[in-house]
Amino acid sequence: MTPADILASLFPAGHAVRIGEDGLIAGGGTLPDGQEAVVIGVARRAALGVEGALALSGHVLAALERGGNGPVLVLVDSDSQRMSRRDELLGLNEFLAHLAKCLVLADLRGRPTIGLLYGHTAAGAFIATALATRVLVALPGAEPAVMDLPSMARVTKLPLEVLQEKAKSTPVFAPGLDNLAQTGAVLESWDPAASLADQLQALLARGLPERDTRAALGQERGGRPKAAEIAARVRELALRHG
Repeated sequence: MTPADILASLFPAGHAVRIGEDGLIAGGGTLPDGQEAVVIGVARRAALGVEGALALSGHVLAALERGGNGPVLVLVDSDSQRMSRRDELLGLNEFLAHLAKCLVLADLRGRPTIGLLYGHTAAGAFIATALATRVLVALPGAEPAVMDLPSMARVTKLPLEVLQEKAKSTPVFAPGLDNLAQTGAVLESWDPAASLADQLQALLARGLPERDTRAALGQERGGRPKAAEIAARVRELALRHG
């Protein structure tokens, strides 16, 4: 689906969402139940740099200042973070962290935050947008990668062939929607042939998890068999000795 198709399906009564020449998505729309949703994101596989992260953060904070309790939707079809010396020197990691914190703040203020992954995404841009929301849903054909295998090979100093072999049996090593769903990062996939507005309303009606359940979901699906157990043990020890 194109961004225009997605927005039309999410907001059948119309919307005020714009996609800039830089690929940034911002605006809002009225859902069928009357709630006003805030929409931000990245389109056209644009890389997310300092200016983009700051602009998206501003849209989230402005929405919180206006008030309301409608959901914050984050539509994602990005490259990774912008790989430039300038952005790195300006502290791109801090700008990406700021964007993620703004989404967490919206969630804490009672605004359900939902990521909708419909294209590609990777690395820091993925973490600061889609993975910073309370839940992440996806459309078939989405192409997420926390880190692509060639980059992972450079960082870990392991041969690419070794990582490719590990990816066949270990979802955390492997890019792709199915692997990300198996780890629990993607809650569910939506049917592009059906109304996205209806699927969003059904998700909101069920209620979003009150806490981060991705590790538990990954354990249930077999993609992260130990993460939930280890996290629970760490929390128990922290509370005992805190």
